[in-house]
Amino acid sequence: MSDTTLSTQSSATVDEVITTVIMARVTDYFGFFVYAIASALVFPRLFFPNFEPVQGTMLSFAVFALAFLARPVASLLARKIQRKIGLQAKVTIAMIVFGTCTVAIGLLPGYAELGWLAPVLLAVLRIGQGLGLGGSWDGITLQLQNAAPKEREGIYAMVPQLGSPIGFAVAASLFYVLTGFLTDEEFITYGWRFAFFAVMAVNVVSLFARIRLLNTNFGADAKVTRLSPIRDMIRSQWRPIILSTFAPLASYALLHMVTVFPLGYALLYTDWPITQILLLQLLGSGLAILMVVLSGWMADHFSRRWVVGVGTLMISLLCLTIGTLDSHPAVFILLGFMLLGFAHGQSGAIVPKRFKPKYAYSASALSTNLSWIFGAAFAPLTGLFLTDRFGLWAASLYLLSGVIVTAIALYLLHIREQLLAEHGLDARSTG
Repeated sequence: MSDTTLSTQSSATVDEVITTVIMARVTDYFGFFVYAIASALVFPRLFFPNFEPVQGTMLSFAVFALAFLARPVASLLARKIQRKIGLQAKVTIAMIVFGTCTVAIGLLPGYAELGWLAPVLLAVLRIGQGLGLGGSWDGITLQLQNAAPKEREGIYAMVPQLGSPIGFAVAASLFYVLTGFLTDEEFITYGWRFAFFAVMAVNVVSLFARIRLLNTNFGADAKVTRLSPIRDMIRSQWRPIILSTFAPLASYALLHMVTVFPLGYALLYTDWPITQILLLQLLGSGLAILMVVLSGWMADHFSRRWVVGVGTLMISLLCLTIGTLDSHPAVFILLGFMLLGFAHGQSGAIVPKRFKPKYAYSASALSTNLSWIFGAAFAPLTGLFLTDRFGLWAASLYLLSGVIVTAIALYLLHIREQLLAEHGLDARSTG
């Protein structure tokens, strides 16, 4: 990447911006996946021991989804905070809320000590995590996309997406060590808690990096980070908001079907050691990183929609391999991570540039939160429910539903662009 300075009044260079964006996203996803992995390996036994293992895991996955439901609420609250005290203060408060709730989860006694109050407190703290994550939207990713040269838009768009596989790799590595070197009793009693304390430590580093970047002209560009009236935004931009919500659904559904679901399935239905599943996922996350980078290169040589479309088509074929989780889990996990990296690498940026500039910041935040709810929030729960009721093959239906929705959204996007082009219009000027 070039070292060209992005602002004449600051020392923020392209390299610094990219490093900060990656650091922020890795930190977000690290905390995200620490909870996700614990929701499969720890929380069913610690907070729902009075239920059958499958039911306990379903309840744990239901609590897992609460953070995603809280994110839109957090965005609304964060708008008021940002208007009163500014973007930097809003991000700081949001990350403190997230970090505090994360440490509190790491300190939370289980059902044996607190009874029914333990899972209730877990749910409350999980909602708190969602409020923190939803409120920490800073617009840096959007600004990075706006700063991208025309011929390198794909490369710039994939940079924030590296946070997902890298963040998962760090979280999975930590749990691999904890489960591999501690006894089962030691891990359930106290070992898992160290992962949550680690989240707080890296969040502090990430917060300082983000605030430093927000202090530059690049991070504080009022044209990009300005808030827009919600009613006006929805009235003007409802079409691209819907497309932005549903276009990446296949990759969002796949995200949890290759990370959280295999862990829960392996514990409940197979004899595969968890350390072996985690090791396969670590290898898969390495492949996903490479595929994210490849997606950027291919998007610049073909198109972003072509990359997402091909990735979506391949995810539909991946559904046929889900049965290998019983006998050869490496097949589904490794292929799944590769396709996750390829499809996810461009999915987050395929539509946001079609918002009117004055609505881009608020509309991107809204569509991102809705994408998480529809695509990822209930993936582990739905996959496990379908598996318990009908068999493993039925879990692939959730993935397939995401593929169908993404395909429809991409088709509608293509038709809309054709109609606008016929009238000599631009999506960003019409909404």
